Amino acid sequence: MGLLETFKKIEPDKKKQPLLHTGYDAIFTFLFTPKTVSKGGTHIKDGMDLKRTMVHVVLAMQLCYLFGTYNLGHQHFAAMGQYVGFLEGFHLKLIHGLIKLLPLFVVANVVGLGIEFWYAAKRGHAVEEGYLVTGALIPLIMPPDLPIWILVLSIIFAVILVKEAFGGTGMNIWNVALMARLFVFFAYPTSISGDDVWISGFDSIRDGMAANYGWAHSAFNWLFDWMGLATFSGGQVIDGYTGATPMALAYQGGWEKVTEVYSVSQMWWGTIPGSIGETSKPFIIIGAAFLLATGIASWRIMLSMFVGAAVMAMILNGWDATPFMSVPWYYQFYMGSFFFAMAFMATDPVTAASTNRGKIAYGFLIGFIGMIIRVLNPAYPEGWMLAIIFINTFAPLLDRLVLNSHMSKRLARG
Repeated sequence: MGLLETFKKIEPDKKKQPLLHTGYDAIFTFLFTPKTVSKGGTHIKDGMDLKRTMVHVVLAMQLCYLFGTYNLGHQHFAAMGQYVGFLEGFHLKLIHGLIKLLPLFVVANVVGLGIEFWYAAKRGHAVEEGYLVTGALIPLIMPPDLPIWILVLSIIFAVILVKEAFGGTGMNIWNVALMARLFVFFAYPTSISGDDVWISGFDSIRDGMAANYGWAHSAFNWLFDWMGLATFSGGQVIDGYTGATPMALAYQGGWEKVTEVYSVSQMWWGTIPGSIGETSKPFIIIGAAFLLATGIASWRIMLSMFVGAAVMAMILNGWDATPFMSVPWYYQFYMGSFFFAMAFMATDPVTAASTNRGKIAYGFLIGFIGMIIRVLNPAYPEGWMLAIIFINTFAPLLDRLVLNSHMSKRLARG
C-alpha cells in the first residue's frame, strides 16, 4: 500500500498538466491492477484488463523476436560464407541482429506511443493500450535495413489515419501494423521488395559487395577483442549467393527451384531470409498456442484460415498452369508468413469478425483469397497482408449477416 499511496500523491493535475498526467496514468495502470470485480448480480467476473491482454500478446511474440534477431545475423554472415554453421559465431550473429533490430523497435514504439500520448492528452482520456501490440508487431514485419525515416512515416500514417481518425483503440477498421507495412509497400516498394532487402548489412546482394559496419559494430569489436573473441572483420558477398526467399524462388521455378537452395528443414525451422518474425514456424506455433490457451486468440479464425488456404492451394495444384501452382499444397505452409499472419494478424480482436460463424467465414476468406494473391499475382510476393486488410473491411458485414440470420430464425419460431 505504501507504493500505491506514494503514486497517488504525486499524480499531476489533469487540467493543468494534461500531457504529464497522461504519462503518469500510463505508468500507474501498468504497475497496478484495476478493480476488476464488479459488485452486484453480475455473472461474469474477469481479472484480465485490456493492458494485460495486450501484454500477453506481446509475450507470445518473444520467441519470434529471439530467433528473428539471431537469424538476422546468421543470414548476414551466410552471405559472406562466414560462420555457416547455425551456432558458429554466436556472439557476432546475435549482436549484429540486435544492432539492426533495436533501432526499428525503439523508433516504432517512441513514435507510435508519442502520437498516442499526444492524442490522449488532447482528448483527456487515458493512454490506450492497443499500441503495445502494434509497436511489437511492426519491427517483426519490416525489412531489417529499412531506412528509419520511412519507418517513421509509415507509423505516422498508420496511427493517425488508420487508428486515431476512427477514434482510437477499438475503433479502427484495419489492422494498424499491417497498414504501416502497406504504406511502405506502395509508397517505397524497393525498400520492402526484392532479394536485397532481407539480408542486412549490404547495399545489395551482388557478388563481391562489401559488408557495411557502423560505429556500433566498432564499439562491440573493442569489447570482443578485450574478451579474446572473434570480431566483425568485414567481408564480401560470395560468388553465386542468392538472398532470394523461398517465395521468390517458387515464382521462378516451382518447388524444385526452392529445394535447390533451401531444405525443407531450413524452411520449417526458419534459417532462411525473410521478415524478422515470419521465418521460424515452430516458434510462431508456440506463440499461437499460448494465445489460444489464454483465450486471447480465436481458434475458429486460425483453423478456418488454414482450411481456406489449403483448399485454394489444392485447387491451384489441380489447375497446375504455372510452376508456382505446382508446389504441393502442404509445402505452401513452409514458405512465407502464413503462420505469423494467422497467429498475430488475422486474430486481432478489433478488426476481426466477432460472432462465431462470422469468425469461421472471416478466417476462411483470408486463407482462400490470400493464397490466390500469393500464387497468381507475381507483383505481390505474399498475399496475407492484402487479404487480411481486404477482409477486415468486410468483417462488420459478416457479423451483420450472422446476426440477421439468427434474428430471422428466432422470429420464424415465433
